[in-house]
Amino acid sequence: MKLAVFLVLTSLAAGCAAHRTDPDFGTVPEFQLTAQNGQPFDSKVLKGNIWVADFFFTTCPGPCPRMTSQMHQIQEATCKMPRVKLVSFTVDPARDTPEQLVLYAKAHHASLERWYFLTGAQASLNHLGLDVFKLNSVDGTLAHSTRFALVDKDSLIRAFYDTSELDSIPKIVGDIHRLAKE
Repeated sequence: MKLAVFLVLTSLAAGCAAHRTDPDFGTVPEFQLTAQNGQPFDSKVLKGNIWVADFFFTTCPGPCPRMTSQMHQIQEATCKMPRVKLVSFTVDPARDTPEQLVLYAKAHHASLERWYFLTGAQASLNHLGLDVFKLNSVDGTLAHSTRFALVDKDSLIRAFYDTSELDSIPKIVGDIHRLAKE
């Protein structure tokens, strides 16, 4: 009986941890990649902004279209919040060229002033995916997480959200509004 109670409490705590917004998930270091317009992207443009990050690839037949649609929902829900940015990192830098990324962005009605689609050296993307966000490798397998990460204006990762949960987008948007008031 004690084991069953412990397991229930542990699973509840783990569920809560997935949506915690305490700054204990690490800091995103500065990085340089290439944006969808082919120009160098320096993460310094994200300083002072709240941002949501995901990992995807443009030819994904699986969860990426749903995730991109969810990012679009966040874009729309925060349209009056110019200090909220969206960042989509490709896990397929060999095929996701800036030209491919800009076509994908336009097809999904991305506001390119606020939503960045990034590519670059596989090693740099792998470092971000594996070491910084701890979501996935960028190793050529195209396997990737379906979680979104919320980053605050000080580059602290504040929360992760499982995009397969029905209430994940309202939770993200609520946390964005809360962070904006901090």
